[in-house]
Amino acid sequence: MADSFDVIVIGGGPAGYPAAIRAGQNKLTVACIDEWKNRDGSPAFGGTCLNAGCIPSKALLESSELFHRALHEFATHGLKLEGVGFDVATMQKRKAAIVRQSTQGILTLFKGAGVTPLTGHGRLLAGRKVEVTGHDGAKRVLEARHVVLASGSEPTPLRGVAFDGERIVDSWGALEFTEVPKRLCVIGAGVIGLELGSVWRRLGAETVILEALEQFLPIADGQVAKEAARHFKKQGLDIRLGAKVAGAEIRPDGIHVSYTDAKGAQALIVDRLVVAIGRRPFTTDLLGEGTGVTLDERGFIKVDDHCRTAAPDVWAVGDCVRGPMLAHKGKEEGVTVADRIAGLYGEVNYRTIPSVIYTAPEIAWVGQTEEQVKAAGRPYKTGSFPFAASGRARAMEAGAGFCKIVADAATDEILGIHVIGPMAGELIAEAVLAMEYSASTEDLQRTIHAHPTLSEAMHEAALAADKRAIDIPNR
Repeated sequence: MADSFDVIVIGGGPAGYPAAIRAGQNKLTVACIDEWKNRDGSPAFGGTCLNAGCIPSKALLESSELFHRALHEFATHGLKLEGVGFDVATMQKRKAAIVRQSTQGILTLFKGAGVTPLTGHGRLLAGRKVEVTGHDGAKRVLEARHVVLASGSEPTPLRGVAFDGERIVDSWGALEFTEVPKRLCVIGAGVIGLELGSVWRRLGAETVILEALEQFLPIADGQVAKEAARHFKKQGLDIRLGAKVAGAEIRPDGIHVSYTDAKGAQALIVDRLVVAIGRRPFTTDLLGEGTGVTLDERGFIKVDDHCRTAAPDVWAVGDCVRGPMLAHKGKEEGVTVADRIAGLYGEVNYRTIPSVIYTAPEIAWVGQTEEQVKAAGRPYKTGSFPFAASGRARAMEAGAGFCKIVADAATDEILGIHVIGPMAGELIAEAVLAMEYSASTEDLQRTIHAHPTLSEAMHEAALAADKRAIDIPNR
């Protein structure tokens, strides 16, 4: 193997592996280093997203949602089932197969793009040298014209709550349960906490979610958050706001969780405890002496608007830099950097990065919330359309939620689109494309949408912004 490359990427997750592939497509010599090891000790590319996050969680969400629908919805369709049950072992086996197929697929893509995969720990040294420590402890030093740091992130620990890897776990551990806990507590009512809580609640766990903030889902539009909270409560998720966890102790009768809320000191006894309070950049032993790369006060690698670090020809992308910790954001940064290295044009529009929460109903948004636009003092208008008025949604027994558009009152430019309802994560793509081209609500109004489809909700929401909706009363 060569000791010198045009590009070395440290990190093979959703930011790193696309950067390596695009660099290879650009006819550059590339190596991608990743240190991920699964619980059985086997190395794998794909980072947290493919191995312990996005992909395995969606597999379990799908399995648990099908079970929930079989119990509570199928009879409405005239489908009569008896003895409906589930097998956690089979669910986990299916999930593992999907993960394995995804991670092995990266190696196939590397081969096609001419990327050299290396397993082990990558460490940037001065002068764009990279020390690689294999899983066997062997070290070697490589050189590169450009280095891309894509080291990702890790779960944020909570003081006073120590992981034991079995009963008190992080988000990865919560995806590996071999049985449904009778009593489950999730600390954190963010995206990860809500998704994990939904999986095990659907399968029968008595689930309490403790959230330190007084406001539920402050990152989402206020109307969407209120609608989501209503549905989660109906599903049996016990979400307690303003609950600040002080500690947790494993005792014979369960895990004793202590927290405080507006009423004072509180206690909770559960069988499993999941800490999902967020993630932090993973930069452990990433930087040697004299690299010129600097970190900010929160541990993120400092970069400019084009993902350049302070060190010449050293770039950083994904969760280890500023911006939302989203796989698709990291992917676009990785591809953009690879194109810039090759002398091509590349740009990431940070104003149009979508967010999705894969609960039921799904939640997705792009752009500004109504609260953000209002706080900026910008005159605006809104339009919304309930899925209950959608023929397609009703036929799917999925009439919960709505689509909402926020637009500039003077120019009609769309400022944000928010969806809670069926297939919201898919519907948001149209919103992203519209905002990418600075579309107006009139542009969406004059775009023909097939009937009957869920996407008509976005069309009708755009019409509602000007009180011209066809399928709902205009107020």
